[in-house]
Amino acid sequence: MNDSTRVEWREWGQDAFDEAETDDVPILCALTATWCDHCHEMDAETYAEPRIAAHINDGFVPVRVDVDAHPRVRDRYNMGGFPSTVFLAPDGTVLTGAGYLGPDGMRQVLDSVRTMWETKGSGAGRVPRPLREDEPPAGELSSDIEASMLGQLTESYDEVAGGWGAEPKFPLPDALEFALKRDREMALRSFDAVGANLLDEYEGGFYRFAAERDWAGLQHEKLLDSNGALVRAFANAYLHTGKDEYREPAERTVEFLTTTLWNGDAEAFANSQAPGDPESHGLEPTEREAADDPPVDERVFAGPNALAVEGLLTYYAYTDDERARRYAERALSTLRSELLEGGVARHRLESDAEDGRSEATCLLSNQARALAALTTAASTLDADAVAEAEAVADATIDRLRDGDSFLDSEGDGVGLCDRPLRPLDTNVALADGLVELAVLSGEDRYREVARETLEEFAGASDRFGVQIARYATAASRLLEGPLVIRVGGEPGSDLHRTALRLADHEKVVVPDDGGLEAGTGRVELGENVSAVAETPEQLSESVQEVLDRHT
Repeated sequence: MNDSTRVEWREWGQDAFDEAETDDVPILCALTATWCDHCHEMDAETYAEPRIAAHINDGFVPVRVDVDAHPRVRDRYNMGGFPSTVFLAPDGTVLTGAGYLGPDGMRQVLDSVRTMWETKGSGAGRVPRPLREDEPPAGELSSDIEASMLGQLTESYDEVAGGWGAEPKFPLPDALEFALKRDREMALRSFDAVGANLLDEYEGGFYRFAAERDWAGLQHEKLLDSNGALVRAFANAYLHTGKDEYREPAERTVEFLTTTLWNGDAEAFANSQAPGDPESHGLEPTEREAADDPPVDERVFAGPNALAVEGLLTYYAYTDDERARRYAERALSTLRSELLEGGVARHRLESDAEDGRSEATCLLSNQARALAALTTAASTLDADAVAEAEAVADATIDRLRDGDSFLDSEGDGVGLCDRPLRPLDTNVALADGLVELAVLSGEDRYREVARETLEEFAGASDRFGVQIARYATAASRLLEGPLVIRVGGEPGSDLHRTALRLADHEKVVVPDDGGLEAGTGRVELGENVSAVAETPEQLSESVQEVLDRHT
């Protein structure tokens, strides 16, 4: 039983579904997160109410699911945010669902579900559409995809407040990075809005989102994965502009990650920091310093750590910041030694996992992020990481590829977790990583898999929202071939450091290239290849010449 409520919670697993089947009652599945204030409020206001708890305990099998530990359950039963309150038939199908429910709302829904169950039973259950319609509309890749996404960004751009869409306002790092090359003014105004409104000026790090269109109603939780992605995005804005107003938010977030979210025992990054006392965020710095720090979820998850490594190494590539490099190397070492085995990323560090409560299967999101961390490491500081990136890619292709795209997991589990889910966003992330790996490894087969993956969804590309801007980025890199800068000699030379700082953030830098003598470099874009450069100045000129010839 959860200490904070009167509900007799069960763990997610076969036993709970067997109990519901035996007792002929529905399951109440509560999707929660440690960083979610509304989840804690629902515990205190709804599940702690004696009559509601008694009603749940007597007429349902209540199951609590931590969404960070169980991403497959989250992705199949999420009702649009957390908490999600989902009622299931014993076969795992969905009877109905909602988000936050106060006591009055919960009473009404409990009565409604009981009536539904008594009249229709499992016949009232349904399978969510993404699990019913498994075949995406395929098509061909074309330059129209990039233009269509730019049109989506322009149409949904908020001229007044910056960013995209109405409310809630999320930072959307992939959209920020896509826009950097295609409409810099729109991108930078949105970077400005994210930095001005979501960055914690006192502690560093970015809040998760704002509830209102004008960036009011801040949700003060800070998640490792979103902060890692925003370090990368702001570093890329700094690369394009050279302005400290974009470097400094990244620097402050690196400080937050390497202090507040650093788990020294695990030598990796903790998962999140909860919002804490809402009143503390409005205090003056001296008063805030005296307030209690919001609690940190110390658990170590592979995917968010890989994304943080990618962000820190991107920042290091443009700034030579030793703190970013040092902590990225430490977390990458833990990822390699403790979380990666045979090219498969274990979801959670075993030393902090509770038996039976964390995902143990191969997950596409973890694989895609591990691949990106390793390819970034190979470009910036350790050419040997290419072999490990290949192992991750090969394992993912072997275990998760279904047709020409990828499933989110290997498909075992209870409830609807045995049904395939083909998530667009993580397919895109993996394909983008495979494009880079093809260049770094010289293996064109990775490029072909990336192409086939993106083509599998291309028939619907004109309908993709700004949240999927990375699809257009990956398609563009495939069609035109990413800008490639090859450098002879190990990472860290003046020529290599220059290469990292040249041109745009979508390039691929290949250090220690076997076809070049140490101290030389070459630039490629499609069929355009430069002469060999021997100095940073010559390399910079070669980049411009190749870009001019390409256009």
